[in-house]
Amino acid sequence: MARPTLPPLLYADTATSTDQLYFSRVGVHDPFISFGVGPKRITVQSALEFGRIRKAGTFDEVLKLEEWRTRAEKRRSGRKAGPAEIIAELARAYRVRGFRVPDDFPTALFLKLRKLGVRVEPAGGPLFPEREFKTPAEAAAIREGNRLSAIGFTVTEKILRAARIKGRTLIYQGQSLTSERLRYAIDSAIMAEGGRADDTIVAGGDQACDPHERGSGPIRPGELLIVDIFPRVVATGYFGDMTRTYLKGRASEAQRKLCTTVRAAHQAALDAIHADVDGRSVHQLVVDTFTAAGYETKHGKNGSVGFFHGTGHGLGLAVHEMPRISGMISMPLKKGAVVTVEPGLYYPGLGGCRVEDVVQVTARGARLLSCHSYDWEIK
Repeated sequence: MARPTLPPLLYADTATSTDQLYFSRVGVHDPFISFGVGPKRITVQSALEFGRIRKAGTFDEVLKLEEWRTRAEKRRSGRKAGPAEIIAELARAYRVRGFRVPDDFPTALFLKLRKLGVRVEPAGGPLFPEREFKTPAEAAAIREGNRLSAIGFTVTEKILRAARIKGRTLIYQGQSLTSERLRYAIDSAIMAEGGRADDTIVAGGDQACDPHERGSGPIRPGELLIVDIFPRVVATGYFGDMTRTYLKGRASEAQRKLCTTVRAAHQAALDAIHADVDGRSVHQLVVDTFTAAGYETKHGKNGSVGFFHGTGHGLGLAVHEMPRISGMISMPLKKGAVVTVEPGLYYPGLGGCRVEDVVQVTARGARLLSCHSYDWEIK
């Protein structure tokens, strides 16, 4: 018989811990205690947050930090009590035999709890494995994140259309159009719609051949421009994540072939996704599409060229979460999981192209949670 799972314990803020945000469903900026007792979710909050968190109604019980600190200090004959001592007092009061904690749980607190006789065990994996499977409400929140991404692409296209070509420069509103200016326009439009876009990628030319390069300096006509937007919805904490590739001017035949091949691989992966398909086989389908078109992947001392990242990853309260679609691991995709699909090809001198959408895995296929045109050549 399997040993009963210990209840979860967290000590973190919701800005840096997606597990805390998932468990709490309300934002708190400073680290705080939350834990489970059977089906109940319980938290300890200071006077500053107590009323607000109680009104939010996301916890079954909201306890006053000041009262539980006093109880812990009384047991310690007046000696100061911190988070470890308060948690020990809570464990006694609620008769909890031990806690399961996330793998990034504060080390000092972990050791102090054990010294106080509180049983704590690292999860050794996801603290909440159920996060992989998104409810209809969560899928809707992710769809909203992707609506914000699409707003960013609309802004991008509007600016690129309005920009005029002057030699090797794009002029927009009398000034050189740079990655920084375009990124600011994207992020500002998303903020106005209730999102926060951090680290948006606007990378052209050879810069785009490093997939996580944010991009800087002038955007050049005739060069491929990767725009990767992954905004967080402020109201829910859920992310969108979409990528489109653009070119201002007239593309070469080599650039057109590159973009056509990436889009074909993208569609092939979308068509292959359904419940229980192995993510590794979906990734291999992308690799085979690129190989058949003559695009090789090579790894050298100065970096890699071709297709050298995974095809997709889970998306939710974190930009990268389980599951994975890659050649590194065999991982069947389960019904309800939400994943990105983002094949790309990168060749310095030619440029980079990546296309990314988000889908929810169903028994019969992939349900798109993102939507925007794939038109990329802007005259």
